[in-house]
Amino acid sequence: MPRWLPLLLGFLTAVGPLSTDMYLPAFPAIEAELGTGWGGVQATLSAWFIGLAVGQLVQGTLADRLGRRRPLIIGTAVYTVASIGCALSADMLQLSAWRCLAAFGGAASAVIPRAMVRDLATGMDAARLMSRLMLVMGAAPILAPTLGGVLLLGGGWRAIFWVSASYGLISCLLAAWLLPETLPPERRLRRSPLALIGDFGRIGVERGFLSNAVMGGATMFLVFAFIAGAPEVYIAQYGIAPAEFGLLFALSATGFIGMTQLNPWLLGRIGSHVPRLALTVCLLAVALLTFFAFTGTGGFLGLYLPACVTLACTGLVFPNSAVGALARHGVRAGSASALLGTLQFALAALGAGLVGALTEDTARPMAALMLAGVVVAVVADRLRPRG
Repeated sequence: MPRWLPLLLGFLTAVGPLSTDMYLPAFPAIEAELGTGWGGVQATLSAWFIGLAVGQLVQGTLADRLGRRRPLIIGTAVYTVASIGCALSADMLQLSAWRCLAAFGGAASAVIPRAMVRDLATGMDAARLMSRLMLVMGAAPILAPTLGGVLLLGGGWRAIFWVSASYGLISCLLAAWLLPETLPPERRLRRSPLALIGDFGRIGVERGFLSNAVMGGATMFLVFAFIAGAPEVYIAQYGIAPAEFGLLFALSATGFIGMTQLNPWLLGRIGSHVPRLALTVCLLAVALLTFFAFTGTGGFLGLYLPACVTLACTGLVFPNSAVGALARHGVRAGSASALLGTLQFALAALGAGLVGALTEDTARPMAALMLAGVVVAVVADRLRPRG
């Protein structure tokens, strides 16, 4: 395996977090120009996750049938065109529709690199490779909000989507020129749609997949409840400037990167207990955040510091939940990765949508939803098979 391949896979996977996080500082600006119709700007975030959820089922199936390269190249091309549509949108409904289509194409960059990791490695080697991939991918949530804040000041919110389109074009070209095919023709699944649906059913009821997928999905729910609620809480309630919001969000995301790189070392010493330890700390941090949100004490730091700890803990949950979910499904890694991603991003869409629906000019909805997510993740961890 070339040393640069994890970097390329991470670059491609970063399409998702880049597209999610870069426009967060622009939420107030988008609402000011396009209005708050059709659920407000949070609806565009929910539309993005719905597109990812549906797109991953399609892209994962295509990746098992056609190989990894072709669906990834086509998907990044669709993402690029749809991002241009976002930049040209005239109202919130158009923006939401284009975001959904962009996510459908970008889903290839979310699901296929995970399947390629499973093609290339298993066990501890897969965990190491997934952690290296997360290192590159994790730079996106650190840099994206800051970049979004700068672009917002320099060119308005539409400039953010022009940059997204440029990133998509670069990803498409890199995939076409450099990406190797990791699924040879003899291993590809040429099955009928009914058989593929049956595969999803068999994968979905397997205990190892289901428990790990729910653990990762519930963690995704809490993360994106925070992501959807943070702009309103930070910018509107505490008066943080958009550029400063990007910097604060970037700082809070550095812990995620550090934990993903610490993950292989921890696995070598405490094994499968890593996610349990991370979720225990995460539960305590979210409980503290919820206490400050509902009592009104603690001020901005009472919310910000527990959120930093929470995001850091997720860096130990996501790679291990993905490896655990795919461990028993090497033959159908694309389909299993698609089902995993669909569950995760459906829950992310639910978390973002509920924050928008329950908004009340306080941090309470965001905090309550984060607490619900981490509780479900803790229960799912207890149900995971050991060994």
